[in-house]
Amino acid sequence: MKMPKQVICEEILESGPITFARFMELALYCPETGYYETDRAKVGRQGDFITNVSVGNLFGEMVARQCSDWLSALTDETSPVLAEAGAHDGRLMADMLDWFKNNRPDLTQKVRFVLLEPSPRRQAWQQATLQRHSGRVEWYGSVADLVRALKTPGFKGVLLSNELLDAFPVHRLKWDAVAAQWFEWGVGLANGNLTWTRLAPWPQTQALWHRSELVTCLPDGYLLEISPSAQAWWRDAASFLTRGCLMAVDYGFVEDCILHPSRARGTLRAYRHHGVNEDVLANPGEQDITAHVHFHSILDAGAGQGLRTDFLDSQARFLAGLLRRSDRCGSEGWDPRKRAQFQTLIHPDHFGRAFQVLIQSR
Repeated sequence: MKMPKQVICEEILESGPITFARFMELALYCPETGYYETDRAKVGRQGDFITNVSVGNLFGEMVARQCSDWLSALTDETSPVLAEAGAHDGRLMADMLDWFKNNRPDLTQKVRFVLLEPSPRRQAWQQATLQRHSGRVEWYGSVADLVRALKTPGFKGVLLSNELLDAFPVHRLKWDAVAAQWFEWGVGLANGNLTWTRLAPWPQTQALWHRSELVTCLPDGYLLEISPSAQAWWRDAASFLTRGCLMAVDYGFVEDCILHPSRARGTLRAYRHHGVNEDVLANPGEQDITAHVHFHSILDAGAGQGLRTDFLDSQARFLAGLLRRSDRCGSEGWDPRKRAQFQTLIHPDHFGRAFQVLIQSR
């Protein structure tokens, strides 16, 4: 069983320097030994980072409340789907199923609850977490697999992702002010150590980034991360959605222009034991690697498939708006624990400002 660093080094020795996207893919998803493939605790106080779900079950309950409204409007024909992609250990789906069981048992019987998970190891973790809901959840490797199982051209329902888009591999680009072009900042080997190295120019950026007036005055060496794979995943999901919503919650930017002087070093970072490590090449497989999501590129991917955008704003605004509209998940009757959870979820110094919510529908 090879560790990610060994696999990465062998690939570089055999074929030459690799893109950072390939490095990130191997570091995070190398079979059995990648960061997301090991069963070491990663989320929560004992792990490397905290998430909306690790704060408590309130986030799942509020999302379930919103999903119940969407799904109620889709039960006129075949059973709608409530699918989560990238569920890690399944805690969000468990919290949502608890809410549905307690608050909408009628709807629970009509909805197909689905987890989209390509990794057999993570499927096993999710099955353990969801044991109390045994028989209620179906597993598929992808949206395409789900649609094949449904034996329909597409699916009707809700597909949500919580901190999935920022886990897709990113390409790291660097600005050459003299040549006035972007080139790929890849990963090579020097004296047995992983190191950054210049790769080929990246012509795909010309149409997108050169429309910004800011690009002509960027400092030499400006760094930018983009994720064509995240855009492609959202585009494919949108293409299969016949009626319903796609929803994503993640770190990211909502402004049109992602080229900003304050982000000259990019947003790429690694997490370990709740600390930020700027050396993202260190210890592949032993630390999380992530970059901010460019939400407008995701929005464009969905719009290109005919989806309309219903919401794109901070998590704080999303949850506060949901609370105002709701008559069944209002804060009346909340105990101090749930009130504390809500404050953490919306506080600008915690999750409220850093996380964005994108909702698109057909």
